[in-house]
Amino acid sequence: MQDKEFFTKLFQAAVDAADPARTIAAHLPPRPKGRTIVIGAGKGSAQMASAFEKVWDGPLEGIVVTRYGFGAPCKHIEIIEASHPVPDAAGLIASRRLLETVSGLTADDLVVALISGGGSALLPSPPEGMTLEDEIAVNKVLLASGAPISAMNAVRKHLSTIKGGRLAAAAHPARVFSLIVSDIPGDNPAFVASGPTVTDETTRDDALRIVARYNLALPEAALAHLRSAKADAPKPSDAAFAGHEHHLIASAAVSLEAAAKTARRMGVEAVILSDAIEGEAREVAHVHAALAKQVLAKDQPFTKPAVILSGGETTVTVRGKGKGGRNSEFLLSLAIDIDGAGGISAFAADTDGIDGSEDNAGAFADSTTIARLLAKGHDALGHLNSNDAWTAFNAIDDLFVPGPTGTNVNDLRAILIR
Repeated sequence: MQDKEFFTKLFQAAVDAADPARTIAAHLPPRPKGRTIVIGAGKGSAQMASAFEKVWDGPLEGIVVTRYGFGAPCKHIEIIEASHPVPDAAGLIASRRLLETVSGLTADDLVVALISGGGSALLPSPPEGMTLEDEIAVNKVLLASGAPISAMNAVRKHLSTIKGGRLAAAAHPARVFSLIVSDIPGDNPAFVASGPTVTDETTRDDALRIVARYNLALPEAALAHLRSAKADAPKPSDAAFAGHEHHLIASAAVSLEAAAKTARRMGVEAVILSDAIEGEAREVAHVHAALAKQVLAKDQPFTKPAVILSGGETTVTVRGKGKGGRNSEFLLSLAIDIDGAGGISAFAADTDGIDGSEDNAGAFADSTTIARLLAKGHDALGHLNSNDAWTAFNAIDDLFVPGPTGTNVNDLRAILIR
């Protein structure tokens, strides 16, 4: 079996394990006396809505927002598409409509929230004193900062009228039942999509410390809001959240186990390093490459053939003006480290089907990647320093383009040592 086919099978196993069509049926709430309202946001929310419609025994209505091109057919739930990773006006309209949808409900009504990664960008809802342009600027600064997703979302939830539990609070006194697909290392549900229906204990002071730590050049309107008590997010102890539930229905840990089982069925031992790896993508690559070369040369700390698996979400501090994403940047850095080390091949992709802002989920690399780039006239280190990994892998036809998958449980990295 060719390495690309091997990696593609692992990716599909990971995605299948997080398929909402398989997971939602096991996490249904009891039917309410009143109405069932479905809301949602994220890159997997439309597929979650479609799956929920098929298994829900009763009337329902609602609205969810997903990324452009990530829609799914629904009969009773309206699907709105908006921009990701940078918000746009369609997302602003969607946020307003979600808040309107949950207003005026009663204690007999049930709100089912379908939340997945990507919801932070898809739900722009700037507070008084800020504009959509300010929120767009905040997102651009955060995306280029190299800050981990938990830190980014701690800032986002204090600059919003819908995140940080505020969407659930708007549904009071209705009961809110959240089904969550986690793309957050550590699986804290309050950080998925910046927690529109789940609260936590982070404060605006925490957000200000993050701004200082990462030297974030936020718009003055955003900084002024963070310094104001108006930025305070609801707390889990607030009465508005009494009786609410949230359930994690898919995560990186479960998907990594599925990938590992698939590898073993194909005769390759699988080792899972972690489902919650964070850090600068190119630095994380150095560690993975060193481990792979140790296995190749010395059969330590485990013997070959083997595949090293890891999940989580790395970050990229953007310094150049190239095209790419965290998975392709990880792979280009790793390819430089394993250049000429015959017997090592690698794969990294985002399980939602999109890595960065292009149409690929990730890419493939091996010990010949750098030589093949050189033969095409491309300087691998130059591409890496320009954050231009997409261009490099596109030049040698090693991009991985599966299209939208309908779920989002972070990244899958796999390194095969023959």
